[in-house]
Amino acid sequence: MQNDPLLQPFQLKHLTLRNRIIVTSHEPAYPEDGMPKERYRAYTVERAKGGVAMTMTAGSAAVSKDSPPVFNNLLAYKDEIVPWIRDMTDAVHEQGAAIMIQLTHLGRRTRWDKGDWLPVVAPSHQREAAHRAFPKKMEDWDFERIIKDFADAAERMKAGGMDGVELEAYGHLIDQCMSPLTNELDEPYGGSLDNRMRFCLDVFKAIRQRVGEDFILGVRYTADECLPGGTSRTEGIEISRRLRDSGLIDYLNVIRGHIDTDPGLTDVIPIQGMANSPHLDFAGEIRAATSFPTFHAAKIPDVATARHAIASGKVDMVGMTRAHMTDPHIARKIIEKREDDIRPCVGANYCLDRIYQGGAAYCIHNAATGRELTMPHAIDKAATRKKVVIVGAGPAGLEAARVAAERGHEVVVFEAANDPGGQIRLTAQSERRREMISIIDWRMSQCEKHGVTFHFNTWAEAGTVEAENPDVVIIATGGMPHTEVLSKGNDLVVSAWDIISGDVKPGSNVLIFDDAGDHAGLQAAEFLAKAGAKVEIMTPDRSFAPEVMAMNLVPYMRSLQKHDVTFTVTYRLDSVEKSGNELVAHVGSDYGGVSKQRSFDQVVINHGTIPLDELYFELKPRSKNLGEISHDQLVAGEPQSVLRNPQGKFQLFRIGDAVAARNTHAAIYDGLRLAKDI
Repeated sequence: MQNDPLLQPFQLKHLTLRNRIIVTSHEPAYPEDGMPKERYRAYTVERAKGGVAMTMTAGSAAVSKDSPPVFNNLLAYKDEIVPWIRDMTDAVHEQGAAIMIQLTHLGRRTRWDKGDWLPVVAPSHQREAAHRAFPKKMEDWDFERIIKDFADAAERMKAGGMDGVELEAYGHLIDQCMSPLTNELDEPYGGSLDNRMRFCLDVFKAIRQRVGEDFILGVRYTADECLPGGTSRTEGIEISRRLRDSGLIDYLNVIRGHIDTDPGLTDVIPIQGMANSPHLDFAGEIRAATSFPTFHAAKIPDVATARHAIASGKVDMVGMTRAHMTDPHIARKIIEKREDDIRPCVGANYCLDRIYQGGAAYCIHNAATGRELTMPHAIDKAATRKKVVIVGAGPAGLEAARVAAERGHEVVVFEAANDPGGQIRLTAQSERRREMISIIDWRMSQCEKHGVTFHFNTWAEAGTVEAENPDVVIIATGGMPHTEVLSKGNDLVVSAWDIISGDVKPGSNVLIFDDAGDHAGLQAAEFLAKAGAKVEIMTPDRSFAPEVMAMNLVPYMRSLQKHDVTFTVTYRLDSVEKSGNELVAHVGSDYGGVSKQRSFDQVVINHGTIPLDELYFELKPRSKNLGEISHDQLVAGEPQSVLRNPQGKFQLFRIGDAVAARNTHAAIYDGLRLAKDI
């Protein structure tokens, strides 16, 4: 432990950090009325309990009314935030961790029709592609009031007990002023690098005057925008030196890239299938050039990479932010020499994609994250040991098995396939999504550690289950592709699964009718296109693949556009008929007045799944509860007590896609919240 680079303390000015692992600023979108109330506090405190040196909240908290959040952010411009901040900082400090908060003015990276409907401001009239608002070019009085707003917000954060504040520069107003690409102002805030940096330094001066020296100040900024005409690597290094030499800040938090488009954002914060730690060496260059405390985070998902980042001297503090959404107890498990128990981040980016689509951040395979008030990260032992039989070893079944086994129950799992994983194993057939299999591998490891018995290649029937004399039976058999969606010609089509699995040979001219809008449709398209097929994706929706969401869409589009895949929206495939060696697709529209005929040699349907529920219905009349789940008890976190058949011998439940087609997170959440109370 004493030799582990990650566990060495670090002195940041007057603040002693207990190790080298931080959670960098991010907004999980849990605020209520712009305040960090109980849910937000519980989420933040859990990471402190897990042993992290410092957690940074908010990504970012708004300092001005004309910086309205585009998703559910904290409102640092309100005085009422102070007691909520104090509750959170006190709780984090009690766990031995430091806590900071990130402050920002979004500039053009927001919309005028949010919040108080005030004009968006920026150092030019240029619109940001991601948020589409045309900004007002800033005036002198805009600078004066926003500088004061930053200082006021920082003073509130100090009053709330924060150890410091970090200013969010990259992509936000401070960076918009620093970048020659987005700053079209005259003096004193435009033109030379001195002038373009003036706003940033004026903000820091105002804050430092307000909060004094015993308060940490940092900046998260891009030192290379990777854009023609933007801040270059050379200028970024010079900016880094000037920030250090200002004497106003205590550390640099380095970013490389730009976030004004979905592809740019995804390169800054890479997802699965993209390289790990792509900007770590660049952060090391900044540290070498400045000899100044340097922080960095960007797809550093595992302990080995984090350890290398510190041991090699590339950074002083390493951020593992999405990794801590997956497992908040990483540092504690390192200390306890339990690294094998760390739940791995698989880079699915369900967390970030959800917030950019207006939802709250959830980890794809830790359903307790963001639900700390109701869901446990650590499983308690049950008072009475029971026999639990689970049918299906996909994500839902394996989560139920893991949790039930950690509860101390005897758990037996039946799986018809050779291997565990269900739809996850199919998804992982794509090279870019192979990290998804870690969802299964980790659960198998935990199940084996807790003595779960597995029977693979076993088609469980009612007699198979009843022979185990179970107290509880959980059906997690998943579903099968639903392709019976056409008025005619359902026997002529294949499913997206058929293509991804390789069970069906790719055609040469293929229509994919995708009205599920999830990964399977795009994965099938990628398989087909790479095999040389001409591919068209058709959807009746006004946009394609809405369930895939923004950042996950980026690598698909980079691949599919390279192969000239065609996307057709707002049209519906009605029927298919055979004509010689071709399939004639009859196409209509939900908007009416359309009837087209198109020819292909293969038609692929992606329309979700139909539950494999025969075993459930066979067992239902023999169960105590007749399959009923009390939603009130499930939501309240209470054991299921429905008794509809006193002669029944076991409780019966079904979870995941055996109930209805949903997604991986829903399946795992089903397994956790049911099994935790058995």
